[in-house]
Amino acid sequence: MFNGSRTYSPLPSSPSSSRASSSSSSSSSLPAAPRRSPRALQRRGSLLAQYSSLLESYTEGEIQQLVSALVERYSQAMNSGGHELPLFPRAGSRRKRARARHKPCALKELEVSISELGLGYESDETVLFRYCSGTCEAAVRSYDLSLKSMRSKRRIKKEKVRARPCCRPLAYDDDVSFLDAYNRYYTVNELSAKECGCV
Repeated sequence: MFNGSRTYSPLPSSPSSSRASSSSSSSSSLPAAPRRSPRALQRRGSLLAQYSSLLESYTEGEIQQLVSALVERYSQAMNSGGHELPLFPRAGSRRKRARARHKPCALKELEVSISELGLGYESDETVLFRYCSGTCEAAVRSYDLSLKSMRSKRRIKKEKVRARPCCRPLAYDDDVSFLDAYNRYYTVNELSAKECGCV
């Protein structure tokens, strides 16, 4: 296997060749051929020069931010059971994210407290909140394509229109009743989705 740091010594000469070289050296002296360093070392040196010039362009504060971000990422990887530093996202993770963006419209659920719903009620009671999530790429109709074309040609300018279907509830669950923190009784209708579709 080739080793980048190997140096080559001249071949041992025989007495006759040394005599011939001494006689020829007296008549004409040939300059020694310049020694070439191995290519791997040249590439490594130029790469180090590039990185050092790049780091010199940063301020001390920016370098500290970079190092702290790398340390934080490394500690997160080690805490999650990883054994290597994930500096660059893998192609597989990009594909997973692309698949996640194109999941079809579906009904999901989440257990939350009444206070977390953001309707202004204070209560520790929990409800099962069902919601619609996903994309509607397969539900694009001629209407959506034509509307998109009219918007791109600026035939429709001021109106706020949506040129693609959206994943929304088609039907709602039963009304939800609860007691708030002051023992007052409330009923909220159309809170959770029962059925989802592309509208």
